[in-house]
Amino acid sequence: MEVLLFVLTMTLFTLGVVLYSKERKEKYSRRRAWVIDEGAQEEGEKTAKEKAPSLYQRLLAPKLKQFRKSFRRNISSAKEEEMELKLLRAGSPFGMSPFEYRLVQLILVALFPLLAIGLSIVGNVSFGRSLFMIILALVFAVYLPYAYLKWKTAVRSDRAIKELPDFIDLLAVSMEAGLGFDSALSKVISKQEGVLANEFRRCLEELKLGKTRKEALAGVRDRLEADDIKLLVGSVIQAEQLGVGMVQILRVQSEEVRQRRKQRAEEAAMKAPIKMMFPLVLFIFPTIFIVLLGPAVIQILEVF
Repeated sequence: MEVLLFVLTMTLFTLGVVLYSKERKEKYSRRRAWVIDEGAQEEGEKTAKEKAPSLYQRLLAPKLKQFRKSFRRNISSAKEEEMELKLLRAGSPFGMSPFEYRLVQLILVALFPLLAIGLSIVGNVSFGRSLFMIILALVFAVYLPYAYLKWKTAVRSDRAIKELPDFIDLLAVSMEAGLGFDSALSKVISKQEGVLANEFRRCLEELKLGKTRKEALAGVRDRLEADDIKLLVGSVIQAEQLGVGMVQILRVQSEEVRQRRKQRAEEAAMKAPIKMMFPLVLFIFPTIFIVLLGPAVIQILEVF
């Protein structure tokens, strides 16, 4: 009897384990099938969404394409190249092309006068003042992109001038170690980051595309509005044409660049007292006069 009960218990236990594992496998299979089916459905929905054109593709993209064509028809290639050169000198801010720069100009010209009109209506300004605000907003909208490019160009040129002496020294050391000019330039720009490294990296890319060294270096000179850069590039081109040792030219250029930097620092130091005179006269001297002469003036007024 005890043996029978033991066999029956073990049989029921084994049967329970088998049924539990089978049910678990079926539940896992149903869950897996549901997940796969849902993933396929979501993938189908994503594919349908990707195939469906967006509002930008349906409305704005054709208009921009048409405006780009009209822009290229109305502007000459010389003006477009000049505008592209200005953007390159400024470091291509926001990756803008000449078309995008002109588009930003047109948006500002349309937006700023509208803002001025809105402010005039809200502030209940007279017609004369409203007209003055609109003209001022229009002038500001026209001048703002030009001023921004000029500021970016000046900042970029200053950075290039600060990087130039160390860049020339590294280039001279690399050439003294036995490398050619192109190999030394590639080695230096791989170890440095900055304006000069980016410009000479582009110079090497242009050399690989088939340009001569003179043309590639002239492109660097055109994209950087700095006298020191122009002198360096001119010296390198002249040394290549005349067969003069490049290392000696670079050493001389490095010394001259440092000498010009010293002269600019001395010039700025000599201009500092003159520049300090204006805030002294306008802000500091009146305050000193009020503190020193104020009590005397008050006593004189009380006496009289």
